[in-house]
Amino acid sequence: MSVDPRQRRAARHAPPAAAAAAPAPRKKPITAERIADAALKVVATEGYDALTIRRVAAVLGTGPSSLYAHIVSKDDFDDLLIGRLYTEVVLPEPDPAAWREQLLGVYTQIRDLYLKYPGVSRAALATASTHLETLRVGEGILAILLAGGIEPRTAGWARDALSLYVCAYTLEQSLVKQRRQHQDQEWVLSHEELLQRFTALPAEKFPHTRRHAAELISGTGNDRFEFTLGLLINNLRLTSG
Repeated sequence: MSVDPRQRRAARHAPPAAAAAAPAPRKKPITAERIADAALKVVATEGYDALTIRRVAAVLGTGPSSLYAHIVSKDDFDDLLIGRLYTEVVLPEPDPAAWREQLLGVYTQIRDLYLKYPGVSRAALATASTHLETLRVGEGILAILLAGGIEPRTAGWARDALSLYVCAYTLEQSLVKQRRQHQDQEWVLSHEELLQRFTALPAEKFPHTRRHAAELISGTGNDRFEFTLGLLINNLRLTSG
């Protein structure tokens, strides 16, 4: 049966039918990995002090209650953060002939990761992490020390001391950087200002500081970092025989 031409014309002139609403995209599931990445994003842009469960939930586009299925408390962020960072640490195959250089290389990687996220080394100081990636890096450092002939207890204590120094160094760097952003923090002096103040001290009270001012403030942060790690590493007592 033929269609009436008037019906065809009416169909052509009719407004288009409303398109069916597209189904809403499914949200990505909240995982521990996504929480860690969101937390690092907060630290990178706003600093460690800005890290809260509510702030991380906002980055993920969800509510705080969604995070509690994966973390116990805000303190649990510390374990997640350091574990996430340590996935990027590359460990060498322990070499007895180059163990000192290998240690410096691993800790330099850790230093650079901490500096990338201002204040995050506080997370490492605040918890004894049991994250598998953190344990992997700790195992790798221990293996390097043992390969270098360091006895186990000394190796364990040395690992703690080296890790503590790296945390303290990077925390200091992040604090200085943060304070330099505020105009009222006049006590954060430049290299030149510090030299002027030291050399202007009364000679009778500060003879050594005044005389050796240039040496006292010499070197870059990296120079001093390598110097201190070298002091710790080079003075480890090797296992006899």
